[in-house]
Amino acid sequence: MLQKIANLRAEIEGLTAANADEVEALRIKYLSKKGVVTALLKEFGELPADRKRELGRTVNEIKTLATERINALRESLSAVADTDVADDLTRSAAPVRLGTRHPLSLVREEIIAIFRRLGFTIAEGPEIEDDWHVFSSLNFAADHPARDMQDTFFINRMPDVLLRTHTSSVQSRVMEHTEPPIRIICPGRVYRNEAVSARAHCFFHQVEALYVDKNVTFADLLQTLQYFAQEMFGNDTRIRLRPSYFPFTEPSAEMDISCDLCGGKGCSFCKGTGWVEILGCGMVDPNVLRACGIDPEVYTGFALGMGVERIANLKYRVNDLRLFSENDVRFLDEFVGSH
Repeated sequence: MLQKIANLRAEIEGLTAANADEVEALRIKYLSKKGVVTALLKEFGELPADRKRELGRTVNEIKTLATERINALRESLSAVADTDVADDLTRSAAPVRLGTRHPLSLVREEIIAIFRRLGFTIAEGPEIEDDWHVFSSLNFAADHPARDMQDTFFINRMPDVLLRTHTSSVQSRVMEHTEPPIRIICPGRVYRNEAVSARAHCFFHQVEALYVDKNVTFADLLQTLQYFAQEMFGNDTRIRLRPSYFPFTEPSAEMDISCDLCGGKGCSFCKGTGWVEILGCGMVDPNVLRACGIDPEVYTGFALGMGVERIANLKYRVNDLRLFSENDVRFLDEFVGSH
């Protein structure tokens, strides 16, 4: 019987299997009720007591060896199956490349995050608008020359339906239906009938902010602008305001930031001035508050607006606006890992 056990041990140690069916066949052959190991155990039970003491440990080792060997074969085949991926004949031969977020999305979300830290919430509105919300409610008279500042796309030659030229229309909608205090930012796409070039496009993106409450002053606007500029462009950034004109704010201003390329000394990027314009702002005109149902004797407010493309130009030094909408992957690949 010793020789029989030795032969069986060698046989079990050499077991192989190419698939799960062969592993199951080995289990049945060796470990089932009619298997080879089971038969050996029955034969062992018929031996005299002194022989049992001599062979008991060896017989048990055979059973353990057979169980472990078969389990090992099953696990190895299972591991191969888990890592074996069937060929997908629809896939390109080239490696699949991961995309990245668009630079305008990166800048837009950064602007929103800065204003959220100041307590502003997002407000959105339709891109196809009416004349009231885009112009009339914002202090543009029907024959006001300020309407000529923005070339407008009208829908089907209808004078009262148009593609919005600024996201200020969202501000007027919110003021119509919301009692102050109001503290919102209005990100979105806008449209103007302009020739497409490196410096202009027929559509672009804006983020505007509005704060209306009791006792809002120009000092509040100034502090908000300073905070935004330093959060977006760095703690060393300085700002300056220049008087300007917008129909919906009075007084109005345009804001410049110190050029971070030359440190304000003057270079080709800032055209030798040391300053770069980034946005327009001002105190909300009382006529706008009144048109939207807010008493200007009780409430005041400030508004500001910027082009996302303009901020992206300053942040990433992109000199051609057309690159943002052409979806050239060579350009977009430059922003992999930016956020």
